[in-house]
Amino acid sequence: MSDRHRTRLGAIAGIALAGAQLGASAIAAPAPLSSTELTRPCRIEGVANELQCGSIKRPLNPAEAQGTQIDIHFVVVPAMARNKQPDPVLVLAGGPGQSAINIAPTMISRLARLNNRRDLVFIDQRGTGKSAPLQCADEEQLPMAEGLDANAQFQRLERCRQDLSKLPYGDLRYFSTTVAMQDFEAVRVALGAPAWNLIGGSYGTRAALEYLRLFPAQVRRTVIDGVAPSDMALPASFSTDGQAALEASFKACEKEPTCASQFPQLRQQWAGLLQSLPRKISVQHPLTGLPESFTLSREMLLRAVRLPLYAPPLASALPSAIAAASQGRFEGLLGLSSAFGGGRAGKLAQGMHFSVVCAEDMPRLADSKDAAGADFGQDQAQFYTQACKNWPRASIAPDFYKLAPAPSPVLLLSGGADPVTPPRHGERVAKALGATQAQRVQHIVVPEAGHGVMGLGCMRDLLFRFIDAKSDAQALPQDASCASKIPRPTVFLPPQPAASTGAANSSAKQGQ
Repeated sequence: MSDRHRTRLGAIAGIALAGAQLGASAIAAPAPLSSTELTRPCRIEGVANELQCGSIKRPLNPAEAQGTQIDIHFVVVPAMARNKQPDPVLVLAGGPGQSAINIAPTMISRLARLNNRRDLVFIDQRGTGKSAPLQCADEEQLPMAEGLDANAQFQRLERCRQDLSKLPYGDLRYFSTTVAMQDFEAVRVALGAPAWNLIGGSYGTRAALEYLRLFPAQVRRTVIDGVAPSDMALPASFSTDGQAALEASFKACEKEPTCASQFPQLRQQWAGLLQSLPRKISVQHPLTGLPESFTLSREMLLRAVRLPLYAPPLASALPSAIAAASQGRFEGLLGLSSAFGGGRAGKLAQGMHFSVVCAEDMPRLADSKDAAGADFGQDQAQFYTQACKNWPRASIAPDFYKLAPAPSPVLLLSGGADPVTPPRHGERVAKALGATQAQRVQHIVVPEAGHGVMGLGCMRDLLFRFIDAKSDAQALPQDASCASKIPRPTVFLPPQPAASTGAANSSAKQGQ
């Protein structure tokens, strides 16, 4: 996301959102339709089997039922068994701005056991995918100087805002989490499902919590992975949590013998690198391969470093990339920043992203208690403050920021090395949800995992057991001891030039 973590929060990241706070009573619930009336056979890229696609009409402004209408698109992955369970699994995408349908191929494979007896449902939230999309121009192929420059991004966002406002559905005040969850409830009613099992990641955790708040009786089980609660002022927490993750990465290197011996001056190299900026650099664009020269600022470097921290396998390459950059070779760092997310599933609808963050996070920024990181500082807060200056904002009800005790079992998942939704946020939410009946809530921390843990090894089976359990008493607690043993990836060392043939032959003879 210009700088990729801004526009990809999530795959980014993700996070905070809601909008015009209208009560559940504002929903004009359609009568249930038969599957033949509501959906049609279809195929989507990355999935071999035939699926069912559908859409429903929803008012742009829920208070004006006969006003401008938008289409909310969704995909149903039918259960494999004939004798299926009546409660589908609803997958809520991250971002904010990610298309749920675009991530379906990945999630279908992860939820294959659940899909045996339960339908999987993917709804493109309003503003994403095919549901009244709020897409800005693609930035993937921009020259790095333009893509990383904040002022250039502000200009692109302003042009995008003006273009979006001209769309038939271009009133950006109605693309909030609350209004979107009302759309999701209308889809449930149209499908005739008695209740959902919610699975949300990153921003999708906030969406899931808002759905649970608005429609508690329609939720059977909830899984939230990488918890981004509504009381989180995203730009402020970015700095706090990003700094903590970077510090943990340095400590991990110091504790690992190979890393410590290869990069004994890592902290000093990092500090010297920051102090050397701004500076003119020449690199090859990590995607186009074209040579570029531009002035690298401190803010640009921090954005490039932050993204790899989302995924420990990428973070394992940071020591070598930082060491190389300290010697003037920046390809590694910039390449790592482009490696996170990407592809069709990783693209965010920036218009929806800023509609959410500007309305829900920014009003709380001034009151945030999160301390700015020593290196990351106020960069993100300043960026979003400027980006949201002219962006239309939804009206947010105070109750959006409150968490009531959970009416049904909730499983919270956190990665100990997550730079955007670390365990501290999950702990806070777990305490609020379990205020009256703690046995309905469990918070599992995978110490060495990054942003998103539900796809790791044994976690898939754990999710299945949680949702498939016949009773609430059997659903929790779940044994997550296997997750605690997942190790942090060892340091990545770039391949060394191969020895000459003569030297190799000589070594071989000596070993005979």
